[in-house]
Amino acid sequence: MVSHSGLMTVMDRAARKAGPRLRRDFNEVQQLQVSRKGPADFVTMADQRAEQTLFEELSRGRPDWGFLMEERGEVAGDPNKPRFIVDPLDGTTNFLHGIPHFAISIAVEETLPNGKREVTSALVYQPLTDEAFWAEKGRGAWVQSERLRVSARRDLADSLIATGIPFLGHGNFAEWSRIFGAIAPEVAGIRRLGAASLDLAWVAAGRFDGFWESNLQHWDTAAGMLLIKEAGGFVTDFRGGEKMVERSEYLAANDVLQSKLHKLLAGALR
Repeated sequence: MVSHSGLMTVMDRAARKAGPRLRRDFNEVQQLQVSRKGPADFVTMADQRAEQTLFEELSRGRPDWGFLMEERGEVAGDPNKPRFIVDPLDGTTNFLHGIPHFAISIAVEETLPNGKREVTSALVYQPLTDEAFWAEKGRGAWVQSERLRVSARRDLADSLIATGIPFLGHGNFAEWSRIFGAIAPEVAGIRRLGAASLDLAWVAAGRFDGFWESNLQHWDTAAGMLLIKEAGGFVTDFRGGEKMVERSEYLAANDVLQSKLHKLLAGALR
């Protein structure tokens, strides 16, 4: 049975400390759907409470590390130490509408001697299902104690692909439409579930065969990218390069489907 490192134990403990409160808040927000005001303010508070819990627990375990967090932004730490990248509630719109699909995402990013940053530990925790998807560089990807592998499918016609769809004030709908028009006729199905960290974790678990999306934040994707790589998959930008974060472009799948999806996507963007 695989065992957590000390660092992963800290991350897992923090997520499981924040998870029960999110579950309780989710049950409350479902009731708030009937109110005139609606649950938006309540969800903002739930997000902030979860982030505070994560910040306190992670700081207790690694007191001199910095943070990049969705709500409070960058928190300086020892520049010679790694930093945590945290999304306390990925899938906020789902949460707001009482849809049970959201997650806590935690990644550890280290600065290499050449100045390049690299994610070396990752955890995506779904509080409602109690699934913890986790990975450490060189140790594989796991859900609980079960090893994860990306899908072995080779044919697009058999593949289920995940994506995100542009919405009010976010994303390039014309570009997305071209990509969708190129990929959709070639695959078995496309899903938009509304939580990128879980989409990426599900690619690592072989539940989705591939994924593409743009205009994501680093805290949406840092953990999920490592999960996929450690599960034997590939993540690139839309040009097939490694500037995913800089360009905010993400294309993920196994080796064969990655190549096929990239050709379709690149053709759509010419």
